[in-house]
Amino acid sequence: MARNLRDIFPAPEDLLQLEPEDIAPLLLEYLNQGSGEPLNRHNFFNHGGSELTAYAGNRWDEVARAVTEAWMFLLREVRLAPQPGNPDPEFVFVTRRGKSLKDATDFQAYLRGNLLPAKSLDPALATKVRPLFLRGDYDTAVFRAFKEVEVRVRAKAALPEELIGVKLMRKAFDANNGPLADTSRVSAEREATAHLFAGAIGLFKNSSSHRDVSYSAEEAADLVRFANYLISWVERLPHKTSPP
Repeated sequence: MARNLRDIFPAPEDLLQLEPEDIAPLLLEYLNQGSGEPLNRHNFFNHGGSELTAYAGNRWDEVARAVTEAWMFLLREVRLAPQPGNPDPEFVFVTRRGKSLKDATDFQAYLRGNLLPAKSLDPALATKVRPLFLRGDYDTAVFRAFKEVEVRVRAKAALPEELIGVKLMRKAFDANNGPLADTSRVSAEREATAHLFAGAIGLFKNSSSHRDVSYSAEEAADLVRFANYLISWVERLPHKTSPP
């Protein structure tokens, strides 16, 4: 049975506190209930003759503007598109992408995916970390990303399995005799590299293993990308064939 706007949208005063990308999945959920016939933006926002009018009440102007912003967001994300062959651009339809998102949970997962596209990641992070991120398990995603940094450093430096965490980074990147120390750099830069890797592991991997850590989607995406950068750094270094 189709749900009306009052069933899907929060109260108008609460809706007005939301950003367009937060209203968009609610609007899409409502539009997805249609028969598949083209939608007309003019009809949807017709003041006095639409369901939106009954929902908005005396806050019509504010609500109509907020929902219009969400409508335009859906167009930008190709969840809605102009009806082919119709010269009136107000006629649109829900795209295949739009129909693939059944509810707000699906939409939020999609938005998270935009923050961390698979093609920008090392294959291991794309397969091991990104699924955790898409589920909203941000602290585990960050932990696994920096664990992968640890794994790559150990393998590249040919260091023993029992050497972990900050100690592993200090050993691998020791400015004087570390197997991954870049001798093309001056000593101060080699020391800074050791600090960088040790600090990253100590702060973002070890902290997650010791206590609960709460990241936003944006913070987690930034940190996974940082881990991805560190991995690419390590992969550019020459392999060590045996422990030093």
